[in-house]
Amino acid sequence: MALFSRFSKSNDKKSKLDQKLEKTKKNVFSKISRAIVGKSKIDDDVLDNLEEILISSDVGVETTLKIIDRIEKRVAKDKYIGTSELNKILKEEISDLLKENEIKTFDDFNIPAEQKPYVIMVVGVNGVGKTTTIGKLAYQFKKAGKSVILGASDTFRAAAVDQLQIWADRVGVPIVKQGMNADPASVAFDTLKSAKSKNADVVIIDTAGRLHNKINLMNELTKIKNVMKKIIPNAPHEILLILDASTGQNAIEQAKQFTAATDVNALALTKLDGTAKGGVAIGISDQFKIPIKYIGIGEKIEDLQIFNKFDFVDSLFN
Repeated sequence: MALFSRFSKSNDKKSKLDQKLEKTKKNVFSKISRAIVGKSKIDDDVLDNLEEILISSDVGVETTLKIIDRIEKRVAKDKYIGTSELNKILKEEISDLLKENEIKTFDDFNIPAEQKPYVIMVVGVNGVGKTTTIGKLAYQFKKAGKSVILGASDTFRAAAVDQLQIWADRVGVPIVKQGMNADPASVAFDTLKSAKSKNADVVIIDTAGRLHNKINLMNELTKIKNVMKKIIPNAPHEILLILDASTGQNAIEQAKQFTAATDVNALALTKLDGTAKGGVAIGISDQFKIPIKYIGIGEKIEDLQIFNKFDFVDSLFN
């Protein structure tokens, strides 16, 4: 019965993903359909059009060229491949490309048993859905039976602490905060101290979403990390970068800047349900040696999923 329940939940999750990627699917497939009108086989013209389609769908130039190269080699080897097979080939080659990027994937909202409290420091520019993702993440951890504490270390925006408080109340988890313009590192210190005394399972620390100066950003995040280490020596265990899928190539550029500024080891991609630029997930999965761990696919509190790149590609071509 438990196995059937797990299988049913997995199917529900996959079905939801299929629906939420509708805008991206329509964007890609309507263009592919136009590109192959009057063509019976995959030739140079079809490949040129496909390259343009993938780039315009925010897969990214670097990843697109890899995909086109793989398809060219396959066409050369098989001699004749009809355009009716293009979607199937595209799906297979993207999946195979992502398989080669041996990045760890995750199955559920769990944490390593030996790391308690498990400390997540969340970074990202303003407007990408950082606070919302923290709230949804707290909900999922609590649902999984974990005790969670939030730390409001984004003290430079008056609304940031208030928004995080709303999410803490909504999820039913405690929050540690100080006043406007308080030292972010001090808030993080107090949060970890509280988490340790309460034997909490998970700590999620919000940080300021500014990207005006890479040096200042690096210094600020380094200071927060160093202060946290005074309470928990190997904290933070996870530095989670939030990216907005609807910004397309800007998301890739932000990933480059943040990964250069701090030791990001996990990514969350938000707003996939409201954009035709979902192809950016393929580009990010290919280009960065950092896993997309979570995806946001809606506004509801439960609309945060563990990202499985193969389920994603499968849904995209379903």
